[in-house]
Amino acid sequence: MTALGGASDWYKDVIIYEIPVKSFFDSNGDGIGDFAGLLGRLDYLQSLGVTALWLLPFTDSPLRDDGYDIRNYYALYPPYGTMEDFQRFLAAAHDRGIRVITELVLNHTSNTHPWFVSASSSRSSPFRDYYVWSDTPNRYRETRIIFSDTEKSNWTWEPRTRQYYWHRFFHHQPDLNFDNPKVQEELLKVVKFWFSLGVDGLRCDAVPYLFEREGTNCENLPETHAFMKRMRAEVDREFPGRMLLAEANQWPQDVLPYFGQGDEFHMAYHFPLMPRLFIAIARGDRKPVIDILEQTPSIPESCQWAIFLRNHDELTLEMVSDQERDYLWTTYAQDPRMRLNIGIRRRLAPLMQNDRRKIDLMHSLLLTLPGTPILYYGDEIGMGDNIHLGDRNGVRTPMQWSSDRNGGFSRANPSDLYAPVIQNPIYGYQVVNVENQARYPTSPLNTLRQMLAVRQSARLFGRGKMTILNTRNRSILAYLREMGQDVVLVLNNLSDRTESVTLDLSRFRNFIPVELFDGNPFPPIRKSRFHFTVSPYGFFWLALRPPGATRKGAPRHPDRRLIDHHGGDESHEKSSSPRSRRSRRSVSPGKSPG
Repeated sequence: MTALGGASDWYKDVIIYEIPVKSFFDSNGDGIGDFAGLLGRLDYLQSLGVTALWLLPFTDSPLRDDGYDIRNYYALYPPYGTMEDFQRFLAAAHDRGIRVITELVLNHTSNTHPWFVSASSSRSSPFRDYYVWSDTPNRYRETRIIFSDTEKSNWTWEPRTRQYYWHRFFHHQPDLNFDNPKVQEELLKVVKFWFSLGVDGLRCDAVPYLFEREGTNCENLPETHAFMKRMRAEVDREFPGRMLLAEANQWPQDVLPYFGQGDEFHMAYHFPLMPRLFIAIARGDRKPVIDILEQTPSIPESCQWAIFLRNHDELTLEMVSDQERDYLWTTYAQDPRMRLNIGIRRRLAPLMQNDRRKIDLMHSLLLTLPGTPILYYGDEIGMGDNIHLGDRNGVRTPMQWSSDRNGGFSRANPSDLYAPVIQNPIYGYQVVNVENQARYPTSPLNTLRQMLAVRQSARLFGRGKMTILNTRNRSILAYLREMGQDVVLVLNNLSDRTESVTLDLSRFRNFIPVELFDGNPFPPIRKSRFHFTVSPYGFFWLALRPPGATRKGAPRHPDRRLIDHHGGDESHEKSSSPRSRRSRRSVSPGKSPG
């Protein structure tokens, strides 16, 4: 089986949707989602506008870390189905033009993996050197502990062989020894196995931690980059058009080397951007976003950032100041149960107090800032979380499809579900579910569906350059996205108040602003400064088209009656988002404080 064809840099144009297989749909009534269930929901994903799926680990595992504790790289966790089930799913996704990105857990295995079972049984085991051992826990003392809530050391004592083994994460996840050439060969075989099945990309977990060196923090070492360049070269040679995505939770300047000269990773997450979006919307101030964007270096032309709002892990606060971390905890995680390690374990809708204006604004930022957006399953309908579940399981509950038993996720007895369905009055499946929201054009589901359609109609969002527009009103984050002759002006009001702003658009004199959500034009830009009034948490996506340009159609709203228009010469009043019931805004050419 081969992956989808098309441009080799397809990853710049996709909308990625993250799914834990166990959480999406249970086809056989055992209480656990599976590949047959996922296949049956591909039409839903296609209709949403998703063009790539990122699947969390699904290979065999004791599931002490939700599959990131690998027991077998080549076999599926049995409740998820067979390898044939996976291949049927993959073929069906490709038939719909949906690419599939799977996990590659490089750094560690489960302590139940046969390699470690053998290695920990005898110092003479042929697999002993597959892991990192020491007579003392005092080596690599400058290395931080990542899971600080649960682990007190990066070393754990193995009583049978009377040595310590090294782990950067949980003690039941021993780190592989990448100084051993056999380990490198084993992992390269895993890469080639999954690409040979036809997957389109691999999300490489925890890549900064592959090697250890005394006197360093054991992160981002040159040896790691050398190995990743080797992996990339072999992938390019044997599987052209496939993608490697780095999970490197680092500052942007430290992530830059993972792109190499376009010869290492194709993509990497922009972790520090995410918490600053939450700071900005809480303070109504664009400065945190501007600051991190200004710290973000240029990357090779063939490479791309991956950006996100939420995912399966905690909202990490490692790369904010102590003051900012305290502010985020106080604002978004008042209950200590909402906190985990150095982060917050909550979903998007609860973080936004279930305020539709804020949720839609966050999606506006996600879909228009530079990079490829990643959506987390269930956020399209505003699912909640369950802080009573341990670890990060509170944001990994079953998908809510309908108001039927178990939220339509499974026919199983509720007590047999892998995790309980959300049932509270605000976020419970009886209220928040796909079936209900599909009926209403202004629902969170249909609003996001429209936003994704508009995003996909303008390739500049994934490929174009960004220019931030300076304004005196710090509540407005305004920028241009440009590619070739195509230009889109984006304005986001981060405040809970109606805000005014004046922009210098002299470069676009006589251009016609066209609202992308309804395709209707404004009067041409006649003066150098253009005044906007933006509703609370409102946003605009405006194409700036030169005079005489052929008007490009925009994806239509599911119900055209929901967008009102009021004519005029110099001033128009229209919806400031896909949802006119939210607010109003005005636009007028002329001078005004901003």
